[in-house]
Amino acid sequence: MYLSSATYIFISMTASLSHLKCRPFPDNCQALSNNSSYKRWQRMECLNIGYFDGPMNCYRMQTDFHFIMEPLSREEADYPLAFIITIHKELEMFVRLLRAIYAPQNIYCIHVDVKAPENYKTSVRRLAGCFPNVFLASVSERVTYAGFSRLKADMNCMEDLLKSAVKWKKVINLCGQDFPIKSNLELIRYMQGAEWRDINMTPGVKQPEYMQHRTQMQHMEVIGDYVASKGQGHRKDPPPHNLQIYFGTAYYSLTRAFVEYVFKSSVAKDLLEWSKDTYSPDEHYWVTLNHAPGSNINGGWEGDIRAIKWKDQEGIVHQGCNGRYVRDICIYGTEDIPWIIEKNSMFANKFESTVAPEALDCLEQWHRHKVLQQAMVPIQSTWQLAMEVNISSAITVG
Repeated sequence: MYLSSATYIFISMTASLSHLKCRPFPDNCQALSNNSSYKRWQRMECLNIGYFDGPMNCYRMQTDFHFIMEPLSREEADYPLAFIITIHKELEMFVRLLRAIYAPQNIYCIHVDVKAPENYKTSVRRLAGCFPNVFLASVSERVTYAGFSRLKADMNCMEDLLKSAVKWKKVINLCGQDFPIKSNLELIRYMQGAEWRDINMTPGVKQPEYMQHRTQMQHMEVIGDYVASKGQGHRKDPPPHNLQIYFGTAYYSLTRAFVEYVFKSSVAKDLLEWSKDTYSPDEHYWVTLNHAPGSNINGGWEGDIRAIKWKDQEGIVHQGCNGRYVRDICIYGTEDIPWIIEKNSMFANKFESTVAPEALDCLEQWHRHKVLQQAMVPIQSTWQLAMEVNISSAITVG
């Protein structure tokens, strides 16, 4: 459709707010290819993170940053989701993630690492204060990579979410370097499909032998720094309740009934206590508990939760990382985006707005364009992140 005069005013207002020159979309962003050589996509804004340095007008922030402030369908309104987002850095990345997954019927618990700078915490708090369904976890952890504190951060949010007035159906956990591939509508339809209706998604397998040292040996957490084994003389007792230990991803989609079970069941509580001195307990706790007798929830072996390019899967699952590897995980570049879209997982990991910002620009616009195409309500001009420029003269909204 053609831009209205109100939309032109909005574009001018947004441009005047930013102290940054917006990056153009990269030429190699295949996801934004036009059928015509006479058209191109042009960003309508560039995120000015300095916006959060002082008091804010919340309505103006929601408008300027293009948050979608109404449910896009009855189907979505009737199936609220809960999200847990654990963050400690890259404010811009967090704002863009929240904007991509935000919907007023959902609820969002944000866990900010105790180690995060105070100005970062203040900015996140100001942002959350502009939304009735976004809040900071009541208890924050000093998170250690592969430590129990990482698992505890999620559980702190879960406990808060259960107290919320929002009757969410399922909870999904994210980190600050994730970004969605599916729209909110697609997430709901995927999790409500025949395979996953009322079932948890905790991808995993019975713990491989080469991973058993993680749970057979006692470990200690050097708070906020690293996790170390206590050595051969410190073997752990077998798991409680004769549980079979599974190994899987730390990411999940869990039903509300299962989360309630986590806080009520003696099996869940005992496994949690036993897991305190294990290595990376979030990679065994959820999937093990999901398969535990008495959980009353069928365990799912699969679940396309994350698109991740692991270095050791190069040439098998994917053909390499076009960004760079960090801890054997690909930080995506723009040329990775077609693989991500084809994978069509729920989310992709990892992105860094400071390392390869063009990759995020590309996926973000592709995702928002899809979200608005699926909407079953009139589209507001403020929801657009970019416009399609007809080089011959006309401008149409994308």
